[in-house]
Amino acid sequence: MNSRWPSDGPTRDHAASGLYLITPETPDTARLLARVAPLLAEGVTWLQYRQKGASAPLRLEQARALQALCVAAGVPLIINDDVELAAAVGAAGVHLGEDDGDLAAARARLGAAAIVGASCYDELARARRAVAAGASYVAFGAFFPTRSKATTRRASPALLANAAGLGVPRVAIGGITPDNTPALAAAGADLVAVIGGVFDAADPVAAVRAYLRGFSR
Repeated sequence: MNSRWPSDGPTRDHAASGLYLITPETPDTARLLARVAPLLAEGVTWLQYRQKGASAPLRLEQARALQALCVAAGVPLIINDDVELAAAVGAAGVHLGEDDGDLAAARARLGAAAIVGASCYDELARARRAVAAGASYVAFGAFFPTRSKATTRRASPALLANAAGLGVPRVAIGGITPDNTPALAAAGADLVAVIGGVFDAADPVAAVRAYLRGFSR
């Protein structure tokens, strides 16, 4: 069972679990929506909009369209790297990497109810600092080789267990497949974040279902 967090805002003992779906990059907004829409009804916990290098007008157009889609489906939309875009479209929150801005400032800008996530790579100390600064969840990885982005740091399943005391959901990212999801969930991952494993699959709906089964074994 997953939790998407209610409209009155997350609390740190509010568990979220399951599939954290990240959008593929495309300049075609209609195609993006057509690919995402059927997946939201399958039990996706959160959707992250990630579009590197696109123009500001295109990012605004796509984020607005995805926000409307997510509101209709009851799935929180999280914007990658851009606090102001998240605020502009009324998204549920933002995800920040190490070079994407200050977590405390993002929390102040978006409010107490926002979902504010932090990339923590392979560093427990970074995760502790992120939570202290107001992060709602922490993301570790890459756990496995991935084609979605260049990675030089590798996280281990033991890191997930060691982060259990942080009191926020732990997200595993990087090369996650339906086959390795059960082991990561057993190690302590509350969510797995996926792009290609779903959107590059021959049947994305079946792929979503396969990932979710990894949390029920």
